[in-house]
Amino acid sequence: MSKMAFTDLAAQQVVIRELIDRAIAKVLTHGSYIMGPEVRELEEELAHRAQRRHCVTCSSGTDAIQIALMALGTRPGDRVVVPDFTFAATAEAVSLVGAEPVFADIDPGTYNLHPASAGKAWELAGPAPVGIIAVDLFGHPARCNELQKLADDHGAWLLVDGAQSFGARTIDDVSAAASGVIATTSFYPSKPLGAYGDGGAVFCDDDDLNAALCSIRAHGVGDEPFFHERAGLNGRLDTIQAAVLLAKLTVFDDELARRMVVAQRYSDGLSDILSTPITESDAQPAWAQYTVESERRDRLRSELTGSGIPCSVFYPYPLHANPAFSSCSVVPGGTPITERATERVISLPMHPYLDEIEQDRVISVARTAAGLQ
Repeated sequence: MSKMAFTDLAAQQVVIRELIDRAIAKVLTHGSYIMGPEVRELEEELAHRAQRRHCVTCSSGTDAIQIALMALGTRPGDRVVVPDFTFAATAEAVSLVGAEPVFADIDPGTYNLHPASAGKAWELAGPAPVGIIAVDLFGHPARCNELQKLADDHGAWLLVDGAQSFGARTIDDVSAAASGVIATTSFYPSKPLGAYGDGGAVFCDDDDLNAALCSIRAHGVGDEPFFHERAGLNGRLDTIQAAVLLAKLTVFDDELARRMVVAQRYSDGLSDILSTPITESDAQPAWAQYTVESERRDRLRSELTGSGIPCSVFYPYPLHANPAFSSCSVVPGGTPITERATERVISLPMHPYLDEIEQDRVISVARTAAGLQ
């Protein structure tokens, strides 16, 4: 039996290939490969969609977080609260600016940072955290209203890592990227809005923060060329990637709607036998991943892969269990929900072009595997 795609970029390319070819050809003609006109056009469009005053594109989602932390003045000796269940880049960026990630637990339904657990970070001996990074894991908006209040109560900031959630909204049509003093996203190819290479963006409303972000992504240069106001990064987005993203935005809203349909069909077909994702009542996720839980994950994974169905475990280890972060603090009481999730979660194929026949095949194999003893 043929193997299906976990994220089918080829199917998307069939739909927009002509637009992509024209967009890239335009860049090849004008030859402005770094910070060309498409970059500014993309930033304006993304800022509008994110409902923020400013968007600063950059070279990756990881750089987006690091640039944001640098603009916020995060420095060695600082502590930043992060979820223990997320991709390493969230904590990695904190470490790269010399600060210490403090790992907190997650909500068992959405896998996002739990405000009550995050609050325990202020019970630790030593420096109080200067900020919180909320992650919109798998495309589901974090509980930012509660996390913002927690940050405000402690004189800290809230940064939203929306690497997987661009396009997610609330039922009141508020963008997930509108929360926090700064929000970030990623354009890694498999993301809901993905480039044909690495890329990212940072969103904010403050003019001074925007100026700092722009400076940091370009070696710390200010208004005057070759006059470096601060140490920065080489973090610019290539013009060709901006052109690709502009083409992809023409089908993005339709793709988000298609992702919602796929997610609902999965839930309808699997919720009686597997722990399927919980969507909070006020959220419209971007559905970067569709992740279920099973006590017999290894059996489920074996049956899926044996039937030519790709699947992935995001993520098999709590971040604090990785050698890179073994010296970092964990909140009092630990992260038991994270520990449980890492032993049970598995993500199924998810993309806008997953047709009903393919999806029914996934559901059928998953149901069979879940019923095996």
